[in-house]
Amino acid sequence: MSREVQLADVARARSGDKGDLANIALFAPNQALYAAFLREVTAQRVRTHFGRFITGDVERFEAANVKALNFVLHEALDGGAARSLRSDPLGKSFGSLLLRMRIALSEEEAASAPPPRSPPG
Repeated sequence: MSREVQLADVARARSGDKGDLANIALFAPNQALYAAFLREVTAQRVRTHFGRFITGDVERFEAANVKALNFVLHEALDGGAARSLRSDPLGKSFGSLLLRMRIALSEEEAASAPPPRSPPG
């Protein structure tokens, strides 16, 4: 049996830019969830998730030693910071956008997730 969860509930992400490339690092809190991310968060799924926001390919790099996946999104920033009229020409919001993706976890994987974060305040 599996359960669908939003990445925001089980992961952390950081993102930025280099020219017209956006870079997103997705961090798993433990080995069980890292294995689930390897299975569920593919380059193709990330490409589909971002839809019209990017026009190029997506590459995925695995960093097992830190339980992270790094995604490079090509042609993602409408030319980059100096040329783009987008509200986020540096790709800083792309990590948050990726965290909105939903993935399937087994009951064991879901049970290994850290407790939900409390809102600040």
